[in-house]
Amino acid sequence: MEHGPRGSGLLAEGAALLEHSPFGALMRDSLWLYPAANLLHLLGLVLLVGGIGLLDLRLVGFGRALPVRVVSRLLTRVALVGLALMAATGAALFAADAGPLAATDIFQLKILVIAAALANAIAFRWLWQRSLPDWDHTPPLLGRIQAAGSIVLWFFAGALGRLIAYG
Repeated sequence: MEHGPRGSGLLAEGAALLEHSPFGALMRDSLWLYPAANLLHLLGLVLLVGGIGLLDLRLVGFGRALPVRVVSRLLTRVALVGLALMAATGAALFAADAGPLAATDIFQLKILVIAAALANAIAFRWLWQRSLPDWDHTPPLLGRIQAAGSIVLWFFAGALGRLIAYG
């Protein structure tokens, strides 16, 4: 795995500060905090990808007997809980080894993919929220493509996160 230039840029400086902070040391040195954060991060992944994945599958056309608005309301909440849990635990896990992690291509790509997935989700809500009830009868092709793209982006983000351990 290739690394970007160490010590350069705002990301590298912020990562070094975080890693050498009392919080970074606590995450590295505690017998239980890092494994607990890792397990909670996995739970967040299940909630986020499970919630948004099932919603996206409904949006692309699976489970047409279930009303889109009802499915969206329930699963968006599940996904948001997962996202919040992942953000909090991801920051804690990152703090333990922030400098070297921030320099890896896999981590940087993961952050870019997450940003793209979040931008896609926000754009989806902005474009389609008001017309979701119509999706039960005539889902727009562009919206269905966007939902399929969401599945790909979130899967890719999760896969990159798992690959960090092997880098």
